[in-house]
Amino acid sequence: MGKQNFKPGNMLYPLPAVLVSVADREGNSNLLTIAWTGTICSDPPMVSISVRPERYSYHMIEETGEFVINLTTERLARATDYCGVKSGKDVDKWKETKLHKIPGEIVRTPMVEESPVNLECRVTEKKELGSHHMFLAEVVAVHVDERYMDETGRFRLNDAKPLVYSHGRYLSTGDEIGFFGYSVQRKK
Repeated sequence: MGKQNFKPGNMLYPLPAVLVSVADREGNSNLLTIAWTGTICSDPPMVSISVRPERYSYHMIEETGEFVINLTTERLARATDYCGVKSGKDVDKWKETKLHKIPGEIVRTPMVEESPVNLECRVTEKKELGSHHMFLAEVVAVHVDERYMDETGRFRLNDAKPLVYSHGRYLSTGDEIGFFGYSVQRKK
């Protein structure tokens, strides 16, 4: 068995499939699905999202400099897909997906109540890269769903069954097979 050579492209999978909520200055809001997102710095906490300029939500991010990354789960898979294939200029995605808005604590963009984690973000920089423009943003607040907190106060995101995107498909995360540092942990 050998390796087949593909043309250069984005094959860095799986990726988190997130719902990004946005709002304009008048308070009109929308949801869009983003798979091109990631952590870029831990101190200060920063993330990135990449958005095509022709997307309906793009102007809202430019206008306010704010957005919320809402992590998704197996239960939110249908809504996540819907928000990726329908345009907010044609439909009210909040209404059609039956997702509920809750106010952000710091940004004026609503958060998705059903999401296990909401990251309130403020744009610090925009990079025009080609088909997508990357918004670099500082995470100014994090909200977690208390139902995934254990008795020791540890947040158990994996219990929410996070959703990932891989090569055109949505997948649920699998079973835990280790933890950071387990390969070098001393045996008791």
